[in-house]
Amino acid sequence: MPSDLSAYVSDIAPGRGALRPARSWLRSDAPSRSLNGPWRFRLSPTASAAEDFAADDFDDAGWDSIPVPAHWVLQGDGAYGRPIYTNRQFPFPIDPPHVPDENPTGDYRRHVDIPADWSDAERVVLRFDGVESLFKVWVNGVEIGSAAGSRLTHEFDVTSAVRPGDNVVSVRVHQWSAASYVEDQDQWWLPGIFRDVTLTARPAGGIEDVWLRTGFEDGRGRVDPEVVADEAAFPVTLRIPELGVEQVWTAPADVAPLDITGVAPWSAELPRLYDATVSTAAETVALRIGFRTVEIRGDQFLVNGRRVVFHGVNRHEAHPERGRVFDEEHARADLARMKRFNVNAIRTSHYPPHPRLLDLADELGFWVVLECDLETHGFDAVDWTGNPSDDPAWRATYLDRIERTVERDKNHPSIVIWSLGNEAGTGSNLAAMSAWVHVRDAERPVHYEGDHTGEYTDVYSRMYPSVPETEEIGTDGSGSTLLNCTPAQSARQRAKPFLLCEYAHAMGNGPGAFDQYEALVDRYPRLHGGFVWEWRDHGILTTTPDGRPYYAYGGDFGEVVHDSNFVMDGMLLSNDVPTPSLHEYKAVVQPVRFVFEADHVTVTNLRHSADTSDLRFRWRVEHDGAQVADGDLDVPVVAAGESLRVPLPPVPVSADAETWLTVDAVLASGTAWADAGHVIATAQLDRSAHRPVPGVRPRNPWRESEGTLTLGIAEFTGGSLTRLGGRAVGGPRLELFRAPTDNDESASEEVDGSDASVPGVSNADLWRRDGLDRLTTRRLSVECTAAALRTVDKVSAANSALSVLVETVWSVEGDELELRVEIEPSHGWRTVWPRIGIRFELPDDAAAVDGAEWFGLGPFESYPDSLRAARVGRFSATVHDLSVDYARPQETGHRSQLRQLVLTSGGSEVLRVRTVPDTQGRRPGFTLSRHTPQQIAQARHPFELPESERSHLFIDAAQHGLGSRACGPDVWPEFALRPESRTIRLRISGPRPRG
Repeated sequence: MPSDLSAYVSDIAPGRGALRPARSWLRSDAPSRSLNGPWRFRLSPTASAAEDFAADDFDDAGWDSIPVPAHWVLQGDGAYGRPIYTNRQFPFPIDPPHVPDENPTGDYRRHVDIPADWSDAERVVLRFDGVESLFKVWVNGVEIGSAAGSRLTHEFDVTSAVRPGDNVVSVRVHQWSAASYVEDQDQWWLPGIFRDVTLTARPAGGIEDVWLRTGFEDGRGRVDPEVVADEAAFPVTLRIPELGVEQVWTAPADVAPLDITGVAPWSAELPRLYDATVSTAAETVALRIGFRTVEIRGDQFLVNGRRVVFHGVNRHEAHPERGRVFDEEHARADLARMKRFNVNAIRTSHYPPHPRLLDLADELGFWVVLECDLETHGFDAVDWTGNPSDDPAWRATYLDRIERTVERDKNHPSIVIWSLGNEAGTGSNLAAMSAWVHVRDAERPVHYEGDHTGEYTDVYSRMYPSVPETEEIGTDGSGSTLLNCTPAQSARQRAKPFLLCEYAHAMGNGPGAFDQYEALVDRYPRLHGGFVWEWRDHGILTTTPDGRPYYAYGGDFGEVVHDSNFVMDGMLLSNDVPTPSLHEYKAVVQPVRFVFEADHVTVTNLRHSADTSDLRFRWRVEHDGAQVADGDLDVPVVAAGESLRVPLPPVPVSADAETWLTVDAVLASGTAWADAGHVIATAQLDRSAHRPVPGVRPRNPWRESEGTLTLGIAEFTGGSLTRLGGRAVGGPRLELFRAPTDNDESASEEVDGSDASVPGVSNADLWRRDGLDRLTTRRLSVECTAAALRTVDKVSAANSALSVLVETVWSVEGDELELRVEIEPSHGWRTVWPRIGIRFELPDDAAAVDGAEWFGLGPFESYPDSLRAARVGRFSATVHDLSVDYARPQETGHRSQLRQLVLTSGGSEVLRVRTVPDTQGRRPGFTLSRHTPQQIAQARHPFELPESERSHLFIDAAQHGLGSRACGPDVWPEFALRPESRTIRLRISGPRPRG
């Protein structure tokens, strides 16, 4: 690479040339032209010094056409390179500020017609809202300038280069640059012009910038305006028509704060916005403002004087086909979905989103932590040596990034905290960023998780602390020292509001323990909630060579350096389908709480500012899942933060069925994000009468023919089950293995004191080491008595002396077949088990099992540490719908606390199963799947699973919890499954007679 070109791509300056100062992203009536659409495009494998393409008479007829905005690696079916995914590592050698000569470079050209009357403009400005990574701009062959900061807005003054009529805009984009070292966010590297490009004629006497700072106190609003305009532009008029405001300032010195009466405050629950305009004779700027005051009092974070609890998510900009290209319709649907799942906050990880996203947040109502485009995580691999965060040479870059972040978005009421960035170590440049923000915006606090000792930030923030550690942070007077802190620093951090900026890593099937963190937030006022990592998977839609679609992750595009499926860690799948974890989250953070006490229920409104006047309260009673009564619960309006005790309706209790009362809080009328009747909170009360479980009455039910024993609807050969209800069946066989979840596959960093976890080794590795995925069976005995068939098997782990003794007893109780399985492990097992259960093989004949109806917990899958979204009821689903299509196949589909199960084929009953609680009252769960755990564990993508019409029924006495060990704490000991003796009892019968 020529030395001058090398110096250019290695330049750490934030920009060069006619780059304009940062300012608000404003809606103006000044003339403008969108440059979105088709551009001519050429991709080179290396950076080029030749600039002849920028000439206005250059012949680009041989170039391709590419849309803008777009990422070039997502265009042309691989013709322009492939995406690269890394989490914390750089995809190139760590040699700052240098990058490899193999630096894909895209050249763009397009023509734009400029009206003759633009000659009257004071200035013509070319704005880029997002370009990854380093780009240079020419207009009509004239070099204008260059900039870096992929998710930041850059404006160039092109006045001297444009002309009436046809103009040529040329842009060169380098995938790698010095800026790449400070943009190492956990996401795909996706180069190109991926946000809007706009050309604007700025009028003489126009408005350069506006900031309408607002406040609210005691029913009064306040506007503290900042207007940037030449003195000749005055008079300037502020209008807020709905409030009757029309304020004229005749000179810059007249611009002053206004107090306004009759104002409704803005909050995430009541996002009241007012249309405002700021005008000169030449230009009108339109804004939507919300009145709210942000402050910290002691260790409390308050908006409008009330404590805020963040039930938030980390949100990347990600779409399976467009990447980070913004689509407003999709974004609106995304945020509406968040609202329906009780999400009230967004951390814009780890960069400013498209500016329209924040307009939607203002409108729909979210607390936003707006994060700067900054991360240097890859330097962790070299113990932070050379990290730009503490290198004065990078100071201007860091300050430019925070200035562009704050200035662009300062008018949004939804933004309540500024964040300096993410995982960039610590250092003087971060402190300088914080100091700049405090001067520029004295109201909003500054956040940065890496400031562990609290030297320059206003809130204490951590990612992935354990539940005990979080409790220590919240506890007054705790003598424990916090992470990387001295006792004095620990005391300073405990005097601040605390945020979980990342927790509950939602990778694959998980996480568990949402409710444990939420309980701490309820108990300790210093704890203000947090942001789940993360909102959605980042899968990129692609196809196999034979045309089968799937969502790709790291390594699927042939990357040499990648971080595999760590990018698939959201509560929403890549195709917008909510995972069970999102339903669990909704249930845990629901803003209305019900506590049952005898014949009353206490209704607590946990909202920040909204009362319950927008809600209806409904109840219903079910007997074994069948509804027998329902109605409206008379609940007077409950103010935010208050509770009210109200009587429950009379509940008809069944003598021979479980009786459950369900209470729901639903929207009384439709909103911008949900229809009337949408459930925001629910609770259940068990009103069942106690029913003893009948024992098995001895009888002699056997029939024998040609070596086959028949017991009720079951047939046995050599003591082994061969048919049930006239259908071929295999099993039951002991199953201790589950297809490891992403959490199961993650290595533990610490032990819990039980020797169940081994540092540096995953649970899945331990299970494979102990042979749980390849158990072998040796029959010890078969005994047929007048009342039962009893077999005893020794099930051993491969290449191990460890074993499990399994006693299986078949008998008849009335018209039902009873199965009792006693499972007893030998001594010496030292790890947790994934499950304790049995498996039946169901054939793929003409009437293959393809669905299930059940009475138990549902409708979603559930596990010991993820049960809050599950309710007792009667549900049905196909075999396919019982599972979740996680990007990497893994354990899925378990339904807990099963009472009754009906296997179906084409809608007709095949077999009926009732469960009998064990001596401790525990009921098993079930899973119905097309694949065995061993088959699932072998697949890296769903398309790799073998086609199968055969079904496998698992009845589990117990399952191991989920945890969030892929990035965070392991399964809490209470929900960890230790090897132990368990009993499974089932009552099996054929289909009910029709009619």
